Amino acid sequence: MVSQLDLNSLKYCRLIDLSAIKRKSLFLFGPRQTGKSTLLKSLFPKSLLINLLKSDQFLKYQQSPKLFREEVLTYTNERPIIVDEIQKLPILLDEIHYLIEEHHYLFILTGSSSRKLKRHSVNLLGGRALERRLFPLVTQEIGSFDLNKIINFGSLPAIYDSPDPEDDLFSYVGTYLKEEIQQESNLRNLGPFTNFLEKAAIDNTELLNFSNIASDVGTSANTVKEYYQILQDTLIGHLLPPFKQTIKRKAISKAKFYFFDVGIANVLAKRFNIQPKSELYGKCLEHLVFIELQAYLSYFKVRKELTFWRSVNGQEVDFIVGNKIAIEVKATTRVQPKHLKGIKALGEEIPLTHKIIISLDDHKRKTDEGFMIYPFREFVKTLWANEAFI
Repeated sequence: MVSQLDLNSLKYCRLIDLSAIKRKSLFLFGPRQTGKSTLLKSLFPKSLLINLLKSDQFLKYQQSPKLFREEVLTYTNERPIIVDEIQKLPILLDEIHYLIEEHHYLFILTGSSSRKLKRHSVNLLGGRALERRLFPLVTQEIGSFDLNKIINFGSLPAIYDSPDPEDDLFSYVGTYLKEEIQQESNLRNLGPFTNFLEKAAIDNTELLNFSNIASDVGTSANTVKEYYQILQDTLIGHLLPPFKQTIKRKAISKAKFYFFDVGIANVLAKRFNIQPKSELYGKCLEHLVFIELQAYLSYFKVRKELTFWRSVNGQEVDFIVGNKIAIEVKATTRVQPKHLKGIKALGEEIPLTHKIIISLDDHKRKTDEGFMIYPFREFVKTLWANEAFI
């Protein structure tokens, strides 16, 4: 699945496939520090790069967007033009549209937020550009990964490589999540939003209850909904919708929310030194599996929805891929029959082709009832070999 383009200068061999740029322009979305700019500089070292985070470039094109067109037209259209953080100046999409249509230029437009694009009713070039999303490092990209390190500090490239990941996470939260999101979202009062971020991180992987969160934060439920929308628009987190296709066991209708990185959720929730066999370790392992599954579905272009299931009686399955693959995550070193109950209950409602338990067991095994029990490392190895759901 690795892009056919040259990746030799990258420290990590990223699994995202950008080879479609040979025929069509691309939007490359992803939160800050996931490695978008590093990847593109490595893949396209001779391409024109316009970085809208630089104040001089931003101000120049803001004052006169036509300068963008005039400058681009002096470059060959044999290489893609890269525009970093396009959401900073959505008006440039009109010029880009023209350059694609009339002069057949190819563009890679990166973004860490879709909020301004939506607010300005931008239609993302009306289908003239494909969308790709870059996630934090996945286990396959790291290679010989340190699971406990990821559980505590996540897998943003700069954080994973840092000699002081905790300090760098605090810096990320302080300078980006609070200050830049405030600017991006026109938040007038940062206090309630800061309190909300901590509460959202504590409730990460849990069912959303806007009223309860609003009460804890000291704001309204509608404001909490808007805050969650901000996190989604700025790619800081993702909703996991409920699976509702069960009849005998009525399913709940509330969604769950997951931050885009395990370490970000931990530092926001003020969780440190998370140890195996603790309840928090189990939540973080579930969170990590969510990120791996989400990235896998995106990078391999698997057109199946990722959901979870919980009945009103409390029976639950952590993840459902499509409508036939059930996955439960248990941070135990020995899976017991009690850990299979949720998937068994779901299997009585719908036919399942895969019943998977991800754990910290020493060895992979298959039960008489058809459950595949994977150690975490074995599961992600099988997943990224594209063999987990065969």
